[in-house]
Amino acid sequence: MAAVLSAPSTDRLTDLETWVGPDGVLHVKGSLYDSTQFTGTPFAGLVLKPLTRAAEQALGWGWTFGTLLLVVALGVVAARALPQPVSRRTSLLAAPVAISLLMLSLPVRNALYLGQTSIIPVLLVLLGCFAVRGERAAGALIGLAAALQPTVLLFAPLLWFTGRRRAAASTGLTFGGLTLLAWAALPHDSNTYWVHHFAGVGLGDQADDLANQSLHGALLRLGLTGPPERGLFLFFGAAVAVLGLRRAVRYARDGQLLLAVAVTGCVAVAVSPTSWQHQLLWVLLAVVGRVGRKTSDRYMWPVAVVLVMTLPAKMMLPNMASLYPLRDNVVLLAALAAATVVPFLSRTSEHYRAPVPTDYARPVPTRFRRVPLLPFPGRVLTRPNLLLELLLIRVGYSAYQQVRLAATGGTNSGGRATAEHHGDQILAVERFLHIDIEHWANHAVVEVGFLRDFFDFYYESFHFVVPLTVLGVLYARRPADYRWARSALGLATLLALVGFWLYPLAPPRLMPGLGVIDTVHGVQDFSQPDYGTLTALTNQYAAMPSLHFGWSLWCGLVIAILAPKWWMKALGLLHPLFTVSAIVATGNHWVLDAVGGAAVVAAGFGLTYLLQGPRPRTPGRPAEVSTKEPALAAGRTPN
Repeated sequence: MAAVLSAPSTDRLTDLETWVGPDGVLHVKGSLYDSTQFTGTPFAGLVLKPLTRAAEQALGWGWTFGTLLLVVALGVVAARALPQPVSRRTSLLAAPVAISLLMLSLPVRNALYLGQTSIIPVLLVLLGCFAVRGERAAGALIGLAAALQPTVLLFAPLLWFTGRRRAAASTGLTFGGLTLLAWAALPHDSNTYWVHHFAGVGLGDQADDLANQSLHGALLRLGLTGPPERGLFLFFGAAVAVLGLRRAVRYARDGQLLLAVAVTGCVAVAVSPTSWQHQLLWVLLAVVGRVGRKTSDRYMWPVAVVLVMTLPAKMMLPNMASLYPLRDNVVLLAALAAATVVPFLSRTSEHYRAPVPTDYARPVPTRFRRVPLLPFPGRVLTRPNLLLELLLIRVGYSAYQQVRLAATGGTNSGGRATAEHHGDQILAVERFLHIDIEHWANHAVVEVGFLRDFFDFYYESFHFVVPLTVLGVLYARRPADYRWARSALGLATLLALVGFWLYPLAPPRLMPGLGVIDTVHGVQDFSQPDYGTLTALTNQYAAMPSLHFGWSLWCGLVIAILAPKWWMKALGLLHPLFTVSAIVATGNHWVLDAVGGAAVVAAGFGLTYLLQGPRPRTPGRPAEVSTKEPALAAGRTPN
């Protein structure tokens, strides 16, 4: 709320200002849709017109805090709508968690900044389904929501086929009555909205904008236009509506009405001609569905939904042209998945309340008596969900990139003077310790062509390939060790981010006057604040500690500890040796950067030890019991 209210007036409540400001469309005596800036229904315009008389500042504060109260009410109603019975812990935490997720979600944040009304229809539907007694009153609330957002009419079939036919009829009558009322008051605008623009199609931003997460918008972004696009949209929209509503009816009859409402809302998102970002709140409600027979699989769906609804799509998928169709439609894909394909568990399933339990390792006594271990749960032996792991790795790395860049104020030039000053400090310490070999190593390698090519290739290629390979092998062959190694790597990377933030450091290649040649990126222009071709993606002053060396050392230690053959252990330890040689020879790191990388890796393993205890031994196959020696097999001493 502080972020919203402290933003410049030109950057908050922009849509509300467009509607009811001094020159807003609701003041105009002509049509509401002359400028296509107003995208609501004529009934919404009729409701908003009285707000033009309110003082601008008071209206802004009132709208912002009113939106906050609507979010709180929405979270409370959704928490109370969970299928019964629920545990005491769930009943206590459901509402705070729901409100927090709603506030963090992109639709609510977007609605707060724009001053949109999209939270109101969602709340009205939930009130009609869960809070109001009497079918006619419930239908009236949902009909009011449909008058504000026409795709809400899809809830009428849900009500009809689940036995609430009076509510369905009341929904249709309320929607029709309010629409006719607006038609009588604003006949020209109503004709423009319902006839000329066919329920608002073509109003607002271009339909192929990334913010339009509907099937129509996705088809336009794929390059389809004209009759072929409209035909495909109608075909796929009808298929999604039929399949999604059938699933919603089944879940409602199963006692999961909140999930049924979420699935219907996801159908509305997909089949609407325009589903802008502030109208996508229905997808977040789908987090209540339970997916997976195993305990370890239960987190996959809710985590994926929360990430999709709270993080920008660029953080979800890499910046690759081949993945643009997925990245540009990630919320639509989540809505389609919830509406049509995600196998939500029925309450009659044996795994609904009792999933297959997780296999934990037996507690292992500490190897160091003076090191107290924290009383956390034991080490999990089962293999984690692969999709969840890949998703978290991708989001984690994207967050790592953003935090690393933010350490210098969001630009590579932001911390230049400080980074170069720290570079002088590091050089002075190395000269005092007589380990300032960067200039010598760099020029020695530059003069030998094959060495320069080898170290350049090693620096650019092995930094990601080797850690991902190690993680992949451990995931497939040693699940328990995978969790141990992954935790150590994650904690080491987190500590490195703290180092990047507190101590921005210029590498030798970016130190003016030092004479180090950048063998990887080419000649640098020190008269400009940005260097190299990667400055738009990474922070060039994130040198201390060196994660190039830190990750390679992690790989070497993991291989040395877990590899079954001595030559595998030796080969693994060669990787950090080659890496430290490459980062120094190419001018990308100081020697002390490698020391810092080793320190954060050691701290990562140490914290993993404190949090999870010693690395558990994966139990092997039980020894075969000899029938000839029953006494020895049973563990008894023979006479």
